[in-house]
Amino acid sequence: MVRAPARGQGTHSMKLLGFLLLVAGWLIVLSALALLAASGPRAAFILAGAGVEILGLVIVVRAHMSGEHP
Repeated sequence: MVRAPARGQGTHSMKLLGFLLLVAGWLIVLSALALLAASGPRAAFILAGAGVEILGLVIVVRAHMSGEHP
């Protein structure tokens, strides 16, 4: 018989994923600023990086709110 995971189990990996997405978003933004000269593609990559950061923040908040307490 397969048991359902306990509440709070797996939130550690979700928090890690969220923090990695936050870092990846910053790297996308910084890379766009450093490498792209044209304003159109630069703005598109900056918006994409900001979207990745927002996604990471949402995942971290949802994982934190799920109830894992040390």
